[in-house]
Formats: sequence, C-alpha cells, structure tokens
Amino acid sequence: MSAAFLQAQQEGLCLRYPEPIAPQREMTLEHAMNLLMRATTHAQNVPFTWSYIDKPQDGTVLLLYLGSQSAFPNDGIRYQEPETRMTVPMNIRELEVHEVKYGFIPGSTDTSASRFRRRYRIVKGGNPSLVLVHYTRGPATHIQPQLMNQPVRTYPLRMVNEPAVYVVGEKAGQKAMPPGQGGIGGGSGMPPNMISIGNMSMSQQHAMLAQQNNQMESLERRRERERAMRERSASNAGRPPPPGQPQSRMDDDDSGDEVDQISSRTLASARYKRNHDWMNEVFFQAAFGDKTPPAPKPAYSIFSKTEIEEKTKKLEADIEALQLRASQRHAARVRETQGGDIQMSSAFGEPVAS
Repeated sequence: MSAAFLQAQQEGLCLRYPEPIAPQREMTLEHAMNLLMRATTHAQNVPFTWSYIDKPQDGTVLLLYLGSQSAFPNDGIRYQEPETRMTVPMNIRELEVHEVKYGFIPGSTDTSASRFRRRYRIVKGGNPSLVLVHYTRGPATHIQPQLMNQPVRTYPLRMVNEPAVYVVGEKAGQKAMPPGQGGIGGGSGMPPNMISIGNMSMSQQHAMLAQQNNQMESLERRRERERAMRERSASNAGRPPPPGQPQSRMDDDDSGDEVDQISSRTLASARYKRNHDWMNEVFFQAAFGDKTPPAPKPAYSIFSKTEIEEKTKKLEADIEALQLRASQRHAARVRETQGGDIQMSSAFGEPVAS
C-alpha cells in the first residue's frame, strides 16, 4: 500500500456510496432510519468508491462506510464547537446521532458560522458502519477572527486511483475492478487500507475476519464430526466388543486445539457478524416485505351451512312437539272448563245435557 494513499486517508479520503442522493432541506429521524435500512440492502450490490468530502452544499446527503470508532473525515468545513452525540431508541432499533454546528468555510464568502452537520448510524438492529450524513444551516454565530482565513486542509487534494470496494453482504471486501483488469475480486480480494482504527487498519480487519470465518467454519465442521462420533459411541456403549477387539474410546484431549489458537475476541467478532447477517434477513423482510393486508373474510365464514341446517331442522321439530303438547293441554283445559259449567247449571235446576 502506497504512502500516498495513506496520506490521502489522513486528509479525508473515505469510502462513499457512488449514486447521488436527493438533497434534503430537513432530515427527520424516521427518514434517516428508512434511508439507512434501504442503504443496507442497496450496498450489498453497489461498490463504494474512494472520494473526498469537500465543502458540501446545503441539503447535501451522503452515505459513507466508516468504522464504528473512526473519526469523521475532513470535509473542508471548520466547526467552532465540538461534536455532540445522542442515542435515540426507535422500536427495536437504536439510532445514534452526531451533531456539530457553527461551521464555516475559511476564506470563502461565509460571514457567519451557521453550517450544520448531522450524521446518523444504526447501533442496534442494523449495520453500524454505514453512516448517513446531512448538511444544512443552523443557528449562526460570529466567526472567530483568528480562524477566519486559517485553512482546514491543504489544496489541491491528492489524487488517488483506487478501485471501488464492496463493503457489506457476501461480496464484502471484494474490489470492483475496471473492465479488463481482472473483474470483481481481482488482486488479493481485500479492500485497500481504509481509515485506521487504533493500530489496525480496516483492510487488515477484513482479512482477519475472513480468516476467522474460515476457522470458525472448520471448527464447527469438526465439532459436528466429533458430535456424530460421540453419538455413535453412546449407541454402541451397551454392545460388548467382538472377541479380540479392544473397546473404542473417544479422545477429547485435542477437541480444543483450534479453540486455543483463536482468541475470544476473534470468536465473538465472527459470531457477531454471522448473527448480524441472519438477523438482518429476518428484520429486512419484516420491514420491507409485503405489508398489504389480506382481504377480510366474510363474517359468516366461520359457520357451517350444513350444521346450521341440521340444527334448524331439529329446532323446528322441537317447536312442533312443543306446540302439539301446548294444544293438547289447551284442549284438556277446555274440556275441564265445559264439564264444570254443566255441573253448575244442573245445580240451579237447568236441564243437564245428556
């Protein structure tokens, strides 16, 4: 890796989403979250390019790939206050917002420090390395005289000819080589050195992560084989060995050899990346899947027509039986009433009907 490229990184060279994003006068938290979730999907198929951020206009929206502990690259604007950070819970995710204000461009027509920058990234439930940046105007203050013409960076900016790089997804770390130079994944298959984090560069971390993933996969395959051998040994434990053949025994002493060669931090990093990819598939379908509600079922669809007809016939039969019994009781009551009237008439000397 050339010294010129490392120097360019220190001057603000960074990985940037190549396709233009429509300028926004205002950026709400919900809109920033939606853009970052969509960017997680688009970035899997679009390589990021190496470029500078230099004196962006008001309303500019950028999508960058930065390490979670990386400082924000130089953007050609001097800010007179330190950057503040806050974390905002949003349903199952958390959005981290970095805000800095009172910015101006030295040596320009700016008469007051009113430039405003916010950057957003999902620290829970998303890819924290994708950063959405929005430039606008905010509260204004006077420019400190000693900073009025003090440049923020050295011009002209250093030219760097580096291929684009896939940053997320299955192609993460692969270079998008120009036609005729080996195609995608040419060379070492790892991205050029990105913004350094501590004493380790991002390219070294990508290479180490790929090696760790391979070690994790081989370790899991070995564990699967050992588990299968253990199960076979357990199933054969009750069977006596054939005469003259010693009883087999599992030797577990070397089961942790490969684990000892991989640090706990390495295992945790590889496991985090793998689980993050799985959870991204789950939540992406929940967030951007088909949300069209199904057509409501008729209110009477839970009833069976045959069953209702059978119950109706039974009820009609019961009603007829009850009506028959009621008419019989009524007839009996009429007969009793007529018999009593005849007896009373005979008591007063009236003729009794034969």
